[in-house]
Amino acid sequence: MQHLLLDVNIVVDLCVPRVGTERTETAIALAEESGLSIWVYAGSVQTLEYVTVSELRTALTETGITLTRAEFHSRAKDLLATMTATFGWLAALAGEGAVFASEDPEDEQLIRALHRFAADSIRLLTRDKALLARADGRALTPEAWLEESSRIAETRRVIDFVDLKKQQAAIRPQLELNIHRVLHHGHYILGPEVRELEDRLAAYTGAKHCITVASGTEALLISLMALGIGPGDEVITTPFTFVATAEVIVLVGATPVFVDIEPDTCNIDATLIEAGITAKTKAIMPVSLYGQSADMDAINAIAARHGGIPVIEDAAQSFGAEYKGEKSCNLSTLGCTSFFPSKPLGCYGDGGAIFTNDDGLAQACREIRVHGQSKRYVHTRIGVGGRMDTLQCAIVLAKLDRFDQDIAQRQTVARRYHELLATETHGITRKEEEREEPCPYPSVSFRVIPWQKIFATETHGTTRKEEREENVRVLPCPSV
Repeated sequence: MQHLLLDVNIVVDLCVPRVGTERTETAIALAEESGLSIWVYAGSVQTLEYVTVSELRTALTETGITLTRAEFHSRAKDLLATMTATFGWLAALAGEGAVFASEDPEDEQLIRALHRFAADSIRLLTRDKALLARADGRALTPEAWLEESSRIAETRRVIDFVDLKKQQAAIRPQLELNIHRVLHHGHYILGPEVRELEDRLAAYTGAKHCITVASGTEALLISLMALGIGPGDEVITTPFTFVATAEVIVLVGATPVFVDIEPDTCNIDATLIEAGITAKTKAIMPVSLYGQSADMDAINAIAARHGGIPVIEDAAQSFGAEYKGEKSCNLSTLGCTSFFPSKPLGCYGDGGAIFTNDDGLAQACREIRVHGQSKRYVHTRIGVGGRMDTLQCAIVLAKLDRFDQDIAQRQTVARRYHELLATETHGITRKEEEREEPCPYPSVSFRVIPWQKIFATETHGTTRKEEREENVRVLPCPSV
């Protein structure tokens, strides 16, 4: 179970403790300690205020305290604001409005809200006996929750490799507002959010143009097409990357030429690029892996010496990174990034973007992403269906507002991993160099050489030959 939805009576218990409700506070505290998402139904706000005022009036009158009507309402609203500050507000959807045929419309709304979630992922916490009977086992009392939670605690909690839920909780109000705006204006393809996102991303990177596209892979493909690369051409790139980097080269009919990587950064070794350049070389495609930019100054200089070979930065993992004071995606002829959900700046589906300062390339990329159209039904070149849809742009816009904060949090976590893992323990040493440029840290990456030696120590009850007793180095890639 990951979610707990609170009935009105439970929230009121927290605001105005009453006889027989002592376990409510304990149950909520335990749910928070267990990492559950706790929700209050937004459609219950008026009822919450009404019941809290009533219970507060009763409680204070019994103690001899008298307040004006306005004072009761003011105090009740203050209590509700305080008690719900750490909870999420579950929006009331349209399908939860037509409930007047039900015996208890408010209870029916809560029951319908439960059905948005997988059956075993949520419970409704309530003391309402009628609601407990109607909820088909998905509702329980605070006492029952305390008993159930003791069984849950015995099972090992699974930590998601990428946990988007907490981030979503932090931006939920803006996220829902952005999505609803799209649903209401109905411009699902190239709607106003697309242009807004492109303008903001261009401003963020300092690039003159940003063209949103369907994915990071599509960004690379469209970039190659805009450069006119095809059969008989060669593109220099790295072998240490996701398959999409080489895949798009093959898709346009060109040949990928692999250049080895630097051992410390895992990025393409710029000192080896020149040896791979031939008369057929039409582009160089470095990958900014693990959030760190490749040695772009050196790569651009090599490209310039050889007749101005275009450089395409595959920045799928490095949006938000900086290289010598400049933003990744604005370091070369073209920069491409991905908004796949696990990326530093991700949407809730597929998405990507192309960045360039070249007006002609920007125009070509915009046309290619809509089947080569220069205007409606005028196709000036071969293209693809490569647009990023308006809903995904709206989602990225909600995330962009706190993107710098997310990067700062990733950096804090990365430093902690370094402190705990890159130590002298068991012959593991840490790289002395520290990365100077800000990095979005899409993942925490360590390189162990060789892995067998980690286990050949006396700590694990085994021994090794003296001639092999050399330090095992865990090299935290500067991106971490």
